[in-house]
Amino acid sequence: MKKSVDEHADRFDEFAGEYDETQDSDEYRACASLVVDHARDGLTGEDTVLDLGCGTGAIGLALADLAGHVVGRDISEGMMAQAREKAADAGLDNVEFGYGEFRDPDYEGAVDVVVSNFAMHHLSDAEKREAIQVIADLKPRKFVLGDVMFFGEPDPSEPFYDPEVDDPSTVGLLADALTDNGFVLTAVEMVHEQVGVLVAERAG
Repeated sequence: MKKSVDEHADRFDEFAGEYDETQDSDEYRACASLVVDHARDGLTGEDTVLDLGCGTGAIGLALADLAGHVVGRDISEGMMAQAREKAADAGLDNVEFGYGEFRDPDYEGAVDVVVSNFAMHHLSDAEKREAIQVIADLKPRKFVLGDVMFFGEPDPSEPFYDPEVDDPSTVGLLADALTDNGFVLTAVEMVHEQVGVLVAERAG
C-alpha cells in the first residue's frame, strides 16, 4: 500500500462530504450497479451482508431492503458519517457502520455475503491476498468485488486509477487468490480495461 491506513483515512475524511458527487464516471456507476445486482441475486431477509471499504454506504444501503442485516466497515469516520446520515434519512434500522480494515474487519458474527466496491485497490498484491483469506475465513457463500483491475496490459499514460495512491492488480492475480482460498469464480464482468467485477462463491 503506497499510503498508510491513517493517511488513507485522513484523505477520505477530507472530501467525504463531496465524495458521492465526485464518483460520476460511467465506469464507476456501471461497476457499482453490477456489484449491487450480483449481491442481490439470491439475497434473503435472513442474510447478513458485510460491506468492506463501505465509504458512504452506497452499496450496503442499496442491499438493505433485501438483507436481514448490513454491516459496513471502513477506515474513514468522515465517510461513515455520511453513510449513517443516509441510512437515517432512508429510515433504515438494519444497517450499522463501524471501523474495520480489509485484513481486520472487526466483525465476529455470521456473514452470508461480502461486497466491496472501489476500495481494495489501495492494498498491495500481498495485502489483497491476505484480505481475501480473511474474507474466506468468514465463510460467506458469496463475495462480490468491484474494483480497479487490469484485464490486459495497463497503459500508464492513461490510467483509470491514480498511481500515487492506488495499487490495482490483474484479474488473474485476484482470481488466483480467490480460488486458492476455496472460492469458485462464477462471473467476471469487464466494465473497462481497468475496471471490473468478480463474483466468487464458496466451493461446494
